[in-house]
Amino acid sequence: MLMQPGLILAIALALVHGFATKLPIFKIIPHFRWISFAGGVSLSYVFLEIFPELSHAQEELQHSETLMIQFLENHVYILALVGLLVFYGLDLLAFRFRPRQKQENNSLFFWIHIGIFVILNIIMSYLLQDLEEHSIGACILFFITFALHLFIIDDSLREHQPVLYDQLGRWLLVAAIIFGYVIGQVIHIDEAVISIIWSFLAGTIIFNVLKRELPDANDTCFGSFISGSLLFSILLFSI
Repeated sequence: MLMQPGLILAIALALVHGFATKLPIFKIIPHFRWISFAGGVSLSYVFLEIFPELSHAQEELQHSETLMIQFLENHVYILALVGLLVFYGLDLLAFRFRPRQKQENNSLFFWIHIGIFVILNIIMSYLLQDLEEHSIGACILFFITFALHLFIIDDSLREHQPVLYDQLGRWLLVAAIIFGYVIGQVIHIDEAVISIIWSFLAGTIIFNVLKRELPDANDTCFGSFISGSLLFSILLFSI
C-alpha cells in the first residue's frame, strides 16, 4: 500500500525540523543570500497561494448550514487578521522576557517561542490531510515552500539558545508535526470548520513571513530575493 501524501509531507517536514540546522548549507551559500532567497519564495507564497486560498475558504463558509459558521461567512479575512494579531501578541510576550544583555541566559524567551511554533505546527500538520486531493506537483511545491519557511524559523530559534534547541526544542517541533497529522487522521471535521482553521493559520503565516522571512536592508541580497520570488511563481503556474 502506498503511503498517503499527507503522511509523506508530515514526515518530510518533521525531518526538516530535526536536521535542517545540522546541514552545512551556510558553508556553501552565504547566510544572507539563502535567507533572501527563502524570503522571496515565502512572500510569493503569501500573494499567490494564501490570498487565493482565503477566497476559496470564503466560498466554503458561504455554503455551510451551521448557523455559527454562517455568521462567519463574510469574515474570513477577519479570521486571518485575528491569527496574525494573536501570534503578534504572543511574539510581543516573548519579547518582554528576552535577555536584556547578550550575556544573560533567559530561556523563558526561547520557550515561549517554542510554544508558539508547537501550536502552529500542530495546526499546519492537521491541515495536511486536505493536500491528499492535490497533484504530486502541488504537494512537492508545498513541501519546498514550507521547508524553507521552517528552516528560517529553526535558524532564528537556534540563534538564541543553540544547546536547548538542539537537545529538546527541535524535537518538540518534530513531535508537534506528527501529533497534528495523527489528530487529522483520527478527528474529521466539517470542511467549513477546516476553512476557519486555515484562515487563522493563514494570518499566522503572513505574520511570520513579514516578521522573520523578509531580511533587513543591511543583511539582504535583492537578486536572491527576486530569484526566489520568480522561481516560485514560475513553478506554481507550471503545475
